[in-house]
Amino acid sequence: MNTAGIFRFEPKGPSGELDRWDDIPASELESGNPVQRGHFNLKEDKHGVSAGIWDCTAFTSKPGPYPVHEFMIVLEGSVTIAEASGRETTLNAGDSFLIPKGLVCQWKQPGYLRKYFVIFDDASGTKPADKTALHVIRPDPRVILTASTPPAAELLLSGSPTQNVHEYFADTTEQWSVGVWDTTAYWRKQIPFPRHELMHILEGSVTLTDGTGTQHKFGAGETFFVPLGAICDWRCEGYVRKIFCIFQPRAAVAQTAAAE
Repeated sequence: MNTAGIFRFEPKGPSGELDRWDDIPASELESGNPVQRGHFNLKEDKHGVSAGIWDCTAFTSKPGPYPVHEFMIVLEGSVTIAEASGRETTLNAGDSFLIPKGLVCQWKQPGYLRKYFVIFDDASGTKPADKTALHVIRPDPRVILTASTPPAAELLLSGSPTQNVHEYFADTTEQWSVGVWDTTAYWRKQIPFPRHELMHILEGSVTLTDGTGTQHKFGAGETFFVPLGAICDWRCEGYVRKIFCIFQPRAAVAQTAAAE
């Protein structure tokens, strides 16, 4: 389990094999006898944030409220999320999606599935103003973005970049969000990273150098995670576009407006 350093998501986990996890309780199943395995790259109990890889054989869950906020990237297989409203969303390999906490839905998985995940187990007790507005969200990698604020000049070792963003979802605590972001080339100084963030690179490449001097390079199609507090810079020599899933504690939001 990694709780401090930058890590690359590996489809079969860092050891090449996932651990057998406890069975899904029969009381939660409508059909199937699923076998689930997984690996936590990060499990941070203070804020209820975890990230890792999961796979499972076929099953259908009973309808019910989803217990956590969860962002997922499907690596293999497919799943259909059936909502109480009658809306159904089918996700296949290569798709990313999120299920908000409290959405009444049913997980219908016809065969084997493997995914990356980031979970925010929100214990605040806050509820959305309109629970009927909750639904499965599937970010569009090519969505039109709007201008966002670049890093402060004192954090930069280069000129100021042009950056844009489209936020698809923010939870009621205003700490967990999912969206699409892009930037022109820039180099930011090393800082303690102010959030947990999964990044899935859609275009371009980036190099992050951590506090030990180790370089971490990521390109299009790769998924990685920078934990809260990790010391790192950010350097991209050209255009970068990514899907992100962020948990940023509210105290850190006030301290650091942007830290790419």
